[in-house]
Amino acid sequence: MLTRRSLLAGLGAVARAQVQPPNILLLISDDQRPDTIGALGNRIIQTPHLDRLAGDGAAFTRATCANPLCVPSRAELISGATGFRNGVPDGGRLKEGLALWPEVFRRHGYDTAYCGKWHHDGRPRDKGFTAAPGLYVGGGGRFAKPATDWNGREVTGYRGWLFETEDGRQQPELGVGLTPDISERIAGAACSYLGQARTKPFFLQVSFTAPHDPLLFPPGFERTYDPGKIPLPPNFLPEHPFDHGNLRGRDELLMPFPRNPKDVREELACYYAVLTHMDREIGRILQALRAAGQAENTVVIFTSDNGLAIGSHGLRGKQNLYEHSIGVPLIVRGPGVARGTRSDALCYLRDLFPTACDFAGIRPPDTVQGQSLRPFLTGRPHPSRQEIYGSFRDAQRMIRTDRWKLIWYPKIGREQLFDLRNDPHEVRDRIADRRLAPLASDLRTRLRAWLRAEGDPVVA
Repeated sequence: MLTRRSLLAGLGAVARAQVQPPNILLLISDDQRPDTIGALGNRIIQTPHLDRLAGDGAAFTRATCANPLCVPSRAELISGATGFRNGVPDGGRLKEGLALWPEVFRRHGYDTAYCGKWHHDGRPRDKGFTAAPGLYVGGGGRFAKPATDWNGREVTGYRGWLFETEDGRQQPELGVGLTPDISERIAGAACSYLGQARTKPFFLQVSFTAPHDPLLFPPGFERTYDPGKIPLPPNFLPEHPFDHGNLRGRDELLMPFPRNPKDVREELACYYAVLTHMDREIGRILQALRAAGQAENTVVIFTSDNGLAIGSHGLRGKQNLYEHSIGVPLIVRGPGVARGTRSDALCYLRDLFPTACDFAGIRPPDTVQGQSLRPFLTGRPHPSRQEIYGSFRDAQRMIRTDRWKLIWYPKIGREQLFDLRNDPHEVRDRIADRRLAPLASDLRTRLRAWLRAEGDPVVA
């Protein structure tokens, strides 16, 4: 029987839900090409849960990480500032005094939690996270043993990484290094967190290791993809035509030289399998969100820290400024977000911090250089950027407009110019086209001016 007391209690719950700011669920993959989601154009890969997320929300088709390396990319995301301003243009520690995403949300009444791969200095609590279930970190080298990837090649990354409890106890019993089931462990920790009772809104960041190397087939996914049916990247090359600054770096040594179609297709088959497994685990997390009754009042953001080559332009790794590596998938679903929309607005990962602030009604800190993407998500008129910029160590710099991209290689005095509208896969370098010399000069001038303003030592 509905009593007056229960009616008032119900109305009070509704009122609280109406005034409580939205939760923020940030899902991040690791080294995921922007062209690896079924709903966004990949006809081979199976990503049903990300497809549904894109159908229920909005996708940005030209999102950029700005620096295609894990540490500096994640530093931009957590700080909302460029690597030249946050102190992490390559690696190292975030500058003291920066206002960081989790700390800002914690100060505004949010529970803040972190699950999965930690790729900043210090520990999550140092950065404003009040909980860290399922934390995956380095420091377990003494437990590491020789290992091989799916193809029997020696593992050269993440050999001593392992899970830790929130009080810092290492858990080698859960596996050392990347394991085939690691996405399940990370998602399990996130689901447990979402199942907890709480009175405050939450900001939960879930950082998967997938599909970073070493690639290992998840159990039951060994035959998900037939390599013979996977098309080569449209910009496949046996070798990159020149030394771009990382030609024989660790990532490039993960595949033999010259690249050949068979190796690339087989690598992609495992890469896709790891992504499909991660997609299944994302589905578990989204189901846990629904079971907790929080789905309608949660902004869900899915993205990656950078892309990857895997045969594109003769490369394997991410350390380049081509679209397959500087680009990232970006999907947002939440209250007020127009369903099934696509935006080609030029945007960065560092825009996600002020975007979350916009949804939560929080004023972004002055140190944040990113811009809120909420207007694009909710249909409000908003001017988009005219250009974006990218960098990799001291070897590469980039400016990209809606149509054109200029890449500068300062160490070797070389440039490339691509017409992205007519050559989206960057196959035809137009830098030697005399008719485009005025355009190249303008882009060059704008690029150097921006770099000087940011304090880039390459142009100092």
